Amino acid sequence: MRRTLPTFVLMLTVAAATPLLAQKGASDPMGNGRHLSAWIADLKAVAPATRHDAAYEIAWMGKAAAPAVPALIDALNQPGETPVVLYPIEVALREIGPAASAAIPSLTKMEAHPNDDIAHLAKQAIRAIQGDKLPYNTVQDTARGKEAVNQ
Repeated sequence: MRRTLPTFVLMLTVAAATPLLAQKGASDPMGNGRHLSAWIADLKAVAPATRHDAAYEIAWMGKAAAPAVPALIDALNQPGETPVVLYPIEVALREIGPAASAAIPSLTKMEAHPNDDIAHLAKQAIRAIQGDKLPYNTVQDTARGKEAVNQ
C-alpha cells in the first residue's frame, strides 16, 4: 500500500501537467532541443557567438518563430552590433516572413549598412516580409549567398 500511494500521486501529477506542457509547446516551439523563449533570451547574451547561434536557430523555426520578432528587432537595432550577428537576425526575419512586418523600418535602415552582405540581405528580408518571391527562400540556400541571386 505504501508504494501504491506515491505511484498514484506521481501518475496524477504527470496527468495534470501534460496539458500544460502541450500548451507551452504550442506557444513556445522547440528548435534544436530548446524552446523559442530560450533562444530569444540568448539574443541578449554577452558573447556574439551565442547571439549568432540563437538567431540562426530562430531562423530554422521559420514562421513558427513569429513571437521572436520584437526581440529580433531589438537585436537588429543594437548600436555597434557586429555583422556576424546582424546577418542571421536578418535571415530569421526573412524566414518568419509577413509576420515580421514590424521589422520593416529597422530593415530599411539596414539597407544602408556599410557591409554589402547586411545591406543585401535586408532588402531580401523586406521582400520576403512583403510577400514577394525571392530567388531563394530557405535558410539552407542562404549558405550559397549571392551566387544563388546572380544565377
